[in-house]
Amino acid sequence: MRVWRAGDANRRADDLSSTSAAGRRAGFARRDTESQEFMDFADCDPDRLERTYRQFRTVNRLVSGWRRVYRQMIRPRLDAERPTTLLDIGFGGGDISRALAGWAARDRLVLRVTAIDPDGRALRHVRALPSSGVRFEQASSADLVARGDRYDVVVSNHLLHHLDPVALDALLVDSTALSRGLVVHNDLSRARAGYGFYAVATLPFARRSFIHQDGLLSIRRSYRRAELQAVVPPGWQVRPMFPQRLLLTHEGAHQ
Repeated sequence: MRVWRAGDANRRADDLSSTSAAGRRAGFARRDTESQEFMDFADCDPDRLERTYRQFRTVNRLVSGWRRVYRQMIRPRLDAERPTTLLDIGFGGGDISRALAGWAARDRLVLRVTAIDPDGRALRHVRALPSSGVRFEQASSADLVARGDRYDVVVSNHLLHHLDPVALDALLVDSTALSRGLVVHNDLSRARAGYGFYAVATLPFARRSFIHQDGLLSIRRSYRRAELQAVVPPGWQVRPMFPQRLLLTHEGAHQ
């Protein structure tokens, strides 16, 4: 097994700098489907990875718009007595799962949240956090389909841009199989303005975590609205959300 060394991060940072420079010269017309995010490497620096997980909460609070999604799309489905179940696919730092559970609790509504991620490092991170009532599990969406799980709502955050076409198709099939009703995949929308703002805002964190480099790669890997709509099956809708977000939604999955 290859062991991570500090020099690896520096070499990958150099690779990212050259890739980003080439991307800026080429413009934002095409998605970057070749670059891999630092935290996706199995041998990445565990300390920087842990700091990245912790920083997700701040970044998502500022840009992901989940509070709005909760108010407009999820809260109307909740009840003060009847439990509603929600699945978060690819929970990462666990902050979105925990936030949804917390908002529902403050509204005195019964929401039971399950969150899955195939990466054991993510599970170790959330297990060290204070209890939130969320059920975290190391698993894939295919694992849950195989055991026959069903949920009232299925969500994900910043997952779509990681996937190749085959994996994207599989995720959407699994999502509709797992959901009794609403599916919401919330992701970035590729744009130069957002890239520039994020590059400046997160530069102070570039040496201590992956939040700067991986965030820039995420933007370059993300879809534009027409691109995403063109590659999803009928029944899926892509809608924009400020700031520079895309919501891929599906309603009325198999009952």
